[in-house]
Amino acid sequence: MAIDHKDEDPRELVASLCKDFYKLGWVTGTGGGVSVKKGDSIFLAPSGVQKERIKTDEVFIVDFPTGAFRFEPEGLKCTECYPLFMSAFRLRGAGAVIHSHSQNAFMATLMYPGKEFVVTHMEMIKGLRNAVDQRAYRYDEKLVIPIIENTCFEKDLTESLTRAMSDYPAACAVLVRRHGLYVWGDTWQKAKTHAECLDYLFETACKMKAAGFDPTAPE
Repeated sequence: MAIDHKDEDPRELVASLCKDFYKLGWVTGTGGGVSVKKGDSIFLAPSGVQKERIKTDEVFIVDFPTGAFRFEPEGLKCTECYPLFMSAFRLRGAGAVIHSHSQNAFMATLMYPGKEFVVTHMEMIKGLRNAVDQRAYRYDEKLVIPIIENTCFEKDLTESLTRAMSDYPAACAVLVRRHGLYVWGDTWQKAKTHAECLDYLFETACKMKAAGFDPTAPE
């Protein structure tokens, strides 16, 4: 029997996902972030806090599409990922956006020195969806995730991330070199699935390269 998440409080969902991702090492040291859209509101984790201890009344609420704040918790600062999250909500129709500081994502940007992370013939590719037509990828297709260069301040990534989304319309994520990953889906469940599958692919591709295999080729 399918589980109905329609009435789930998005503030509780943001807090719960941050706790889950902390255990995976994606939002440790107050880094990373989670945002979820419900109706005409976007719910965002605060910046500079222990992500595994976020409470529901510490979650920011922003109007969509204007970006105006509807609720700002006293004494807290909204995540610096905010403008990048908004780009994915506006340009991709995302239902949720995740920013991961995964070590696997970080290493993938070093093992792939160009502008693209590319893999093929890996089973976990099937867990991802093409952002153009929302179809699931086949195992034998090439998956391409753009890589952009890091900046000293998160907000300064907005232009290059937006450009990458335009240049790679099928991609459900953008890697940031020596930094991490921005990934989305049209529901929070799909965004979470994309994040988990990509993390597996990043780790596996790096291990393949280290072992002398080419993750971009079928053999």
